[in-house]
Amino acid sequence: MGKQVWKPGNMLYPLPAVLVSTADKSGNTNILTVAWTGTVCTNPAMVYISVRPERHSYQMIRESGEFVINLTTEDLIRATDYCGVRSGKDVDKWKECGLTEAKAVSLGYAPVIAESPVNIECRVTDIRELGSHHMFLAEVTAVQVDEEYMDEKGKFELNKTGLLAYSHGEYLGLGKKLGSFGYSVRKKPPLKEKERSCKKTGSAERIVRAGKTGSAGKAGGKWKTGSNGKAGKTRKPASGGKAGK
Repeated sequence: MGKQVWKPGNMLYPLPAVLVSTADKSGNTNILTVAWTGTVCTNPAMVYISVRPERHSYQMIRESGEFVINLTTEDLIRATDYCGVRSGKDVDKWKECGLTEAKAVSLGYAPVIAESPVNIECRVTDIRELGSHHMFLAEVTAVQVDEEYMDEKGKFELNKTGLLAYSHGEYLGLGKKLGSFGYSVRKKPPLKEKERSCKKTGSAERIVRAGKTGSAGKAGGKWKTGSNGKAGKTRKPASGGKAGK
C-alpha cells in the first residue's frame, strides 16, 4: 500500500470545536469558534487558543487578558458553525444564535455561555506571535459545569453531554465508547464466589456431556451394547475364529 507525501500542513484531527467568549474593558462581548486549542499543563492547569490577529475577538482578548472556553454539544452545532463564519463586527452572535451571557466567577470581563455544559475560565499569561495565528497561553482560573449531568454519586457525566468534535472540515459526534484510560494493562477483577461456582458447574457439565457422547459413539473398550440393548461383557474370539467362553 503506497502513501502520498504532502507539503507541511495541519492534519492533527479530530479536535474540539469550542466557542470562546470574550470581552473588552468597555463591556463589549463576542463569541468566536476555535479549533486550535488544547491543554498544555496539568499543574497549574493551563490551556491555549490560537487566533488570527484580524479576528474581531483578538483585540478583546489582548486588551482584557481574559477568555472563556465553552465546550460545544450537538445541540450547539449551528451556533458553533455560525460563530466561526460570521464576524462580531457585523452581527450580534449572542442574539443570532439564541445564546445567553452569564457571569464568570473568576473573571472581570469575559462572560460564559450558559447553554454550554462546561465553561473553562482563563486568564492570559503569555502571547506568542507565531505567524498566521497568535497563541494565547492562559491559566485556568475556574471551571463551571452543568449540574444536569451530575449523577447520584456526584460524578460529572461529561460524555453524556453530546460533545462535538471537528475533523477535516466536518463536525462529528463522539460515537460509542471503546475503552477507558488504562484498560489495556488493567487486571481482570477476581471472580465472585457465585461466579466461580457457576463456572465450575458449567465445566463439569461439559465434561459429563463429552463422556456420554464418547461412550455412545464407540463400540470398543471393556463394555459394548448387546443385541437386546443391555450392556454385556466383551467376549474374546476363540483360536478357531468362533466365539468361545
